[in-house]
Formats: sequence, C-alpha cells, structure tokens
Amino acid sequence: MKSHERQTRSYLMKLFRTKGFHPQTHLGQNFLIDLNIVDYIVYRAQLCPDDVVLEVGAGTGGMSTYLAEQAAALVSVEVDQNMHRLAADALSGYDNVTLLKCDALENKNKLSNEVLDVVQSKLDEAPERRLVLVSNLPYNIATPIISNLVATELPWIRMVVTIQLELGKRMVAKPSTSDYSALSVWLQSQCGVKLLKTLGPTVFWPRPKVNSAIMQLVPNKQKRATIRDREFFHDFVRRLFHQRRKLLRSMMVSMYRKQLTKPEMDAILESLGLKSTARAEELAPHELVKLAGSVQAAIGVSEMVDDDAG
Repeated sequence: MKSHERQTRSYLMKLFRTKGFHPQTHLGQNFLIDLNIVDYIVYRAQLCPDDVVLEVGAGTGGMSTYLAEQAAALVSVEVDQNMHRLAADALSGYDNVTLLKCDALENKNKLSNEVLDVVQSKLDEAPERRLVLVSNLPYNIATPIISNLVATELPWIRMVVTIQLELGKRMVAKPSTSDYSALSVWLQSQCGVKLLKTLGPTVFWPRPKVNSAIMQLVPNKQKRATIRDREFFHDFVRRLFHQRRKLLRSMMVSMYRKQLTKPEMDAILESLGLKSTARAEELAPHELVKLAGSVQAAIGVSEMVDDDAG
C-alpha cells in the first residue's frame, strides 16, 4: 500500500475495521485525511537532506512516510500500542526511521529523556544536522511539546504543527487581548510565530469538535540572546500570568517578598518606565524580558548584600 493511501478516510476506516479497534479520541487520535493538507505541512517544513525530524504522534504512519523520504533521520513517537504497530508497518521500508513507543513527555515541564537521547544521537551523526518538529500534535499535549522544545538547547530550526485553533490564537496573541498569555510571551520572546492556515473538522477522521490551525515557529537568536536566564524568565512569566489582570507591582511584590523590598521593586519599575498601575497583560514580550532581567539582577545584588551582612 502506498504511503498516501494511508491518509484517506476510506482506507483508514477499512484498516481499523480489519484490525478490530477504534481511534482513541482521548489520546488525540484525529488523523489528517486531506492529502493536500499533508502536502502543505511537509512543504512548509522546508526539509533538507541533513535534517533530523521529530514527529510526535505517528498515528498510522501516514505523514511519517512523507517525512522519512525527505529527511536524514526521522524520530517518530507514538504512545499507543495499536498505533505503534500500524506505524511500524507503514515505515518498515525505511532505514532512517526510529519509531519509539513511549510518552513524548517526561512530565508537563520536560520532554522524555528517551526521546531527547535518540534525537541527540541522530543530530550527533553529522555536524551540519539540525532539528525540525513536524507533527499533527494531539491536542492534549500540544502546549508542553512546543513550550518544552523551545526550552531545550537542541538546534531546532523550525516547527510546523497542527494544533487546536484556540491554542494557535494564544500563541500569536498581542498584549491587552483576551488570548494573550504566558505562552504567548514565552514563544514570542524567542521565536517568530505564524498561524499559517485554519483547518475545519472535515479534514480529520474522526472529526474533532473544534477547528484546528497549522502553526509555524522559527527561532530568533537575537531575541533569545536578550534573555538573561531562560529558566528564571519562564518561571517569572508563568507566575506573573497566574493573575494577569492584577496590578504588576502587587504581583511582583508578592512573588519576591523574601528577596526584594517594596522600594526596591518600585525602583525597578521606575527604571524601566513602567507605571505602578501597569498589568502583566499589557506588556509586550520584550518589556517582560527586560523586567525579568532587572528583577533577577536585583535579587542577585540583594542576596550578595545579605551574605555580606551575615
């Protein structure tokens, strides 16, 4: 059976009937059946012969075969035993594919060590290799997969993924809008983020109850270089957006009450030209990067003073 035939609705329905099992929607098993969309995703991934591709959610292996034909190596991850067997059959003719049966996440804040180790080993096979994430991501893990890959030091150059439209809107949201969130800030502070195409439910089988989006992320080294400490910044933004409509000053005083006094916090805000009435949801990503850096620097100075006094 040719790879593209695995993506049609009639083929998939017959396949599942023959195998005696059904798609597990709680695992996000909604398969792309519009071959034009599959082609579009692979086209926008701009794969080169040196690329290592990470695919999370192999499913039946329909898109995996397209990726394997264009990349130096494909690392495809599938947690479901039934899907893993189907993907293994589809990919049996490719010697550049590693198909893992595991959860792609170690926890909500970290990618699986098994996945990271295999990806790194494929990258290490040649110095020019770079990583591309191309996936029809299960809705329930899309946020941590994208966010945690950005947090790694892996040499990724592009992500092209299908996700829930609502999540896509949050990723590209601007300050002072209802969708603007910690995720918006985290991604936009380090990447170029684009919503490439909106997808209706009919391009999937089974049909999801919501619309989807194809998203593209490209890292921006200049933006990333302005972040003093990415781990601190990630924590700073997440905590700040827990109550994004509260006054920025009161949130920060509460967050760092053990490290900084109110006058010290006021001095930080004043130095950055931020009013005491400002709210986190109003600040652009680059402003939050500067704010986090100033807070971290002040905490370091404060702790040094405390140590000297002791």
